[in-house]
Amino acid sequence: MDILTVLKEYQQNYFKMYNQTYKRYIFKEINFDSKLIGIIGARGVGKTTFLLQYLQENPIPISKKLYFSVDNIDIDSIFDVAYLFSKSGGKLLIIDEIHKAKHFEKDLKKIHDMLDLQVIFSGSSALKLDNSVGDLSRRVVLYTLKGLSFREFIELKEGIVLPSFSLEDILHNHEEIAHKLGLKIKPFEHWQAYLTKGYYPFFFAEEETYLYRLKATINTVVEVDLPSIFPIEYEKIINLKKLITLVCLSKPFKLNIKELASKIGISDYQTLYKYMEYLRRGSILQPVRATSKGDSIFRKPDKLYLANPNLYYAYCNNSELGTIRETFFITMFDTITTAKKGDFVVNEKYTFEIGGKNKSFKQIASLPNSYVASDDIEVGNGNKIPLWLFGFLY
Repeated sequence: MDILTVLKEYQQNYFKMYNQTYKRYIFKEINFDSKLIGIIGARGVGKTTFLLQYLQENPIPISKKLYFSVDNIDIDSIFDVAYLFSKSGGKLLIIDEIHKAKHFEKDLKKIHDMLDLQVIFSGSSALKLDNSVGDLSRRVVLYTLKGLSFREFIELKEGIVLPSFSLEDILHNHEEIAHKLGLKIKPFEHWQAYLTKGYYPFFFAEEETYLYRLKATINTVVEVDLPSIFPIEYEKIINLKKLITLVCLSKPFKLNIKELASKIGISDYQTLYKYMEYLRRGSILQPVRATSKGDSIFRKPDKLYLANPNLYYAYCNNSELGTIRETFFITMFDTITTAKKGDFVVNEKYTFEIGGKNKSFKQIASLPNSYVASDDIEVGNGNKIPLWLFGFLY
């Protein structure tokens, strides 16, 4: 049986298994006219579901489109498959888990330059396109798929449609927005469930075993995904796992590099910084520094968090509420740094203090564009904004 026939049979089986109809926010962000599109993101955030949804809904005939996962088939060359598919009239090729293919950068460049074929691929969040391969990064339009926002979690749980808002909308109109949303939902009916188990879509498939499955997913990232991309020796994997647990148990504002290194058994700080970067790229850790410009991985972060609140519940028995709140907040933003006064600066402009309902403006009262993101309130007032509302940014 030839390779295309085998892949077509696999594709049909995937269609039977993945029948999710809910569309993630990323459908609205992607320019599907681009010839070469990459989707990266943490393992478990729904990349495969997105790819299969797009494949099924694309109006071109089934004979002209093909999906396969590098993870589930042994092939020598992505380009060879693409060439055969294009030669047989194919127009849309979707490749999952591309980071597991040898020389995928060279193959993607050849496909882009030589074949009349659109390619959409997914890869680990740790994926880094090699600029030395004919400047591939200029040929690929790369998007990052995040985990579920609070808005998406509620939509999936309740089967309703809710709007998202820009940061500026929330800052200037949060009272009106919270009031209108409050007529449709009870945010605190879902808030704790989201913080505990709501970031990864597989919550809705296996709610009872979610945290166990999440920990298994992270183990796969550490044991399989990261070593396939970075030069990590097998015996050093245990150090990465220790680092995850230690970050979970430590307070972000009491980050002690020397202590972390000692507990993990590392004497070389540069190695520790490399491990932090590997885990950041794997969407497991989230360092926050004082500036977003000119960052070096060999610089101590001001604060170090797990990458989303759910990870704290998977790795710690008693997570501090303040840490959970801050982690949720930083998860919602792409550009965030620590602040000299207050907790964080967003988009190099807005200063935020994160806390409970009694959190005051005392520390940031003199700063322009300063706000308190307050937990335990359903509707805010003035520059005091409900923390949960930042879960409606996407």
